[in-house]
Amino acid sequence: MSVVIDSHQHVWDRTRARYDWLGPDLPEIDRSIFFDELRPQLRAAGVDATVLVQSADEAADTDEMLRVAAANPEIAGVVVHVPLERPQEAHDRLVELRRDAHVVGVRNLIHDRPDPDWILRPDVDEGLGVLEAAGVPFDYVAVLPRHLEHLPVLAERHPELSIVIDHLSKPPIGLSSDEPWRSLIARAAENPRVFAKVSGLYSATPDAASWTTEQLVPVVEHALASFGAERLMYGGDWPVSLTAGGYARIWAALHEATAGWSEAESARLWGGTAQEFYRLDEALVAGAVAASR
Repeated sequence: MSVVIDSHQHVWDRTRARYDWLGPDLPEIDRSIFFDELRPQLRAAGVDATVLVQSADEAADTDEMLRVAAANPEIAGVVVHVPLERPQEAHDRLVELRRDAHVVGVRNLIHDRPDPDWILRPDVDEGLGVLEAAGVPFDYVAVLPRHLEHLPVLAERHPELSIVIDHLSKPPIGLSSDEPWRSLIARAAENPRVFAKVSGLYSATPDAASWTTEQLVPVVEHALASFGAERLMYGGDWPVSLTAGGYARIWAALHEATAGWSEAESARLWGGTAQEFYRLDEALVAGAVAASR
């Protein structure tokens, strides 16, 4: 029986770290978020293991995720923050963090930076080299066309760095045109070390919950044609998904949108790709399965 893995979840405790992107414009999640809220939804969906992903570019957020992971066996991996713009500090912090088998990747909130070219800065590029040398994957948050335009450059500079595009780079669901997203995501997928998360596929209109399953179908089909299922992984994006209908609605819609996929393709999307990409610790995955079933 295939292991079902959700590659993208968040928790945060506002008494332990700062989350400046939260506010009254996101009333559903403008509070501390704990794993106890998510667990019953994962079990109802049949998810065996999950990966936590950083939500703030500071050490306190990473430390909180690792604390939560240690207390909840359903968590098989954690994508942490290290300061890419300070390469030596990033190196030293990564060495420290990787003593914990939960640590499987690194992310920086590049989409919150005022400079859309931040990722190309020499100091940041050196930081990416730290990840490449360590064999640690990078979660890439691309929300602007310019972010996607940079991906082929990054992949060429760092040929041994595995990169996953979070949320398929936020396709323009509900808008009149899918360009330039459609062309840029296909261009990014030309590099075999670039992967993507089928996650966060909400309406690009002011009403994030106004998407339909029918609107998801061309998005996931284009992703399949571009990456192949072997480079696609499911992510629930909880609790941000609460702003767009909630975990169960998104889970059901993605299953419906991918109903025509083969058994092998589905096995990759719903667990196989995440397990391989993040090189999840076998003992942690086994522990997650035992706790979930």
